[in-house]
Amino acid sequence: MPSRVPSLRMLRSFFTDGSLDSLGTSEDARSKRHSTSDLSDVPFSAVRKEGWLHCKQILTKKGKAEDREDMLAWIKVIRENSKAEGEDPGFASQALINKKLNDYRKVSPAGTKPDSSPKGPRGLGIRAEFLKQTGTSAPRSPRQDAAVTKDESSSQKAPWGINIMKKNKKSAPRAFGVRLEDCQPAPDNKNIPLIVEACCKVVEDRGLEYMGIYRVPGNNAVVSSLQEQLNKGATEINLQDERWQDLNVISSLLKSFFRKLPEPLFTDDKYNDFIEANRIEDASERMRTLRKLIRDLPGHYYETLKFLVGHLKTIADHSEKNKMEPRNLALVFGPTLVRTSEDNMTDMVTHMPDRYKIVETLIQHSDWFFSDKEDKGEKVSSVPL
Repeated sequence: MPSRVPSLRMLRSFFTDGSLDSLGTSEDARSKRHSTSDLSDVPFSAVRKEGWLHCKQILTKKGKAEDREDMLAWIKVIRENSKAEGEDPGFASQALINKKLNDYRKVSPAGTKPDSSPKGPRGLGIRAEFLKQTGTSAPRSPRQDAAVTKDESSSQKAPWGINIMKKNKKSAPRAFGVRLEDCQPAPDNKNIPLIVEACCKVVEDRGLEYMGIYRVPGNNAVVSSLQEQLNKGATEINLQDERWQDLNVISSLLKSFFRKLPEPLFTDDKYNDFIEANRIEDASERMRTLRKLIRDLPGHYYETLKFLVGHLKTIADHSEKNKMEPRNLALVFGPTLVRTSEDNMTDMVTHMPDRYKIVETLIQHSDWFFSDKEDKGEKVSSVPL
């Protein structure tokens, strides 16, 4: 028997297209002695004697598996003997297996499924079933490997439930630039923002006789510092902080809060109604219309307006000392409270007198506008003129 050893180029040609034509005529002569394609009929000793590459040539060029089970057995023997010969199974047997699979598909009748034997699960292809039996996996592309690596790394992260809880953790309410119902509420009245109650308390405790209260602005840097702190979601306010000792800072902080409300205290949808009501010539009708509009405000807006107007009434009651009569307080708070969220220049010019007048009227007659006698079924006092 010739001892010719195939070159690397020959082997590469074989594993690429299954051909061993380049091995020469001596191998072709020996291939004629074999007429069967079932590798199970070729004992391993014969394979060793004749040469494993020679048997591969025979089966590649002539072999046809008769059924599915025959094909599986054929592939299994190829893989086992590739390992026995020291060949690289990832290179040697894969090309040959692929070629035999193509041959098997050509032989199988069109439109029919391969024979499903009890030996193997249904629904698995020949290739998949063979890989399952041998415990090996199909070659993967670099992209598939990257995807698997990504899945493995993501599986090592914390459970998804914990991550969702962290992301959905509700942050503490802000104080400035949010709607009234979203503000941190006061402990005694949930409809009033904490910042409003705190500022009013400081002014009433130390500033009732302070001249020009609410008219003199506070230091902008300190006001901004307090705003930033409160916007971090402070659930309580330390009134002993030195920044809370400056009355002008606190009064400016309160005005800034109402100025930054995205929905003004008198609300956008009722703004024009308030302006029209203020222009009613009949004084009694004007007061009743204003009162009805106030009572129709949403809960947070009505309660906050009631609290603020009561506070301004207390300031006005000490006007002999602080010089802040209802008219002066209206000049300060009118443009801040009675406005629209857009607050265009035309409205500011044409409606400014109305804004002053509405706030001044509310301060002068706060008890009548916010009386709860009607809610208790009691008779409301006559309209103050």
